[in-house]
Amino acid sequence: MAQLFFRYGAMNSGKTIEILKVAHNYEEQNKSVIIMTSGVDTRAGIGHVKSRIGLSRDATPIFDDTNVLETVKALNTDAACVLIDEAQFLQKHHVLELAHIVDDLNIPVMTFGLKNDFQNELFEGSKYLLLYADKIEEMKTICWFCRKKAIMNLRFNDGEPVYEGEQVLVGGNSMYYPVCRRHYFCPPKLTK
Repeated sequence: MAQLFFRYGAMNSGKTIEILKVAHNYEEQNKSVIIMTSGVDTRAGIGHVKSRIGLSRDATPIFDDTNVLETVKALNTDAACVLIDEAQFLQKHHVLELAHIVDDLNIPVMTFGLKNDFQNELFEGSKYLLLYADKIEEMKTICWFCRKKAIMNLRFNDGEPVYEGEQVLVGGNSMYYPVCRRHYFCPPKLTK
């Protein structure tokens, strides 16, 4: 029976590499997968997923007006799995469409993304995945500054922590750090 999965974690928890691993495992058994990613994240180019360790794949981009259900129908209704990176950037209608892929097409959907933003507010996609997913799993990583589990993402600008601003500002290791609660509220100064 197909299910909707949401695997979330702080920055650097291995979400994208997990997508690439799952895709490889399916494809090694001659089972097709559909890889999708948010059109918001352009770090590796639109329609491309790339892990921090350098592995990458092409993906179908999801934009605000994308109907994910119709896109999957057009791509391959016999797919063994749909894998979605940067799921935090999805909108409510996308998450409901993913539920229809699971319930109506009987295709498992595995989504991967951040749960909370740098202000510790839920992203829209994460909020609705937490509500509608059949299975929710945390992917763990450690705080940038200590050995505790990272549960938050801290944005920096010129070595200083940032707690206000636009929710979506795409960036990588030079801008966001996975941190524990203590270091979210009392981060050390970054040095270059």
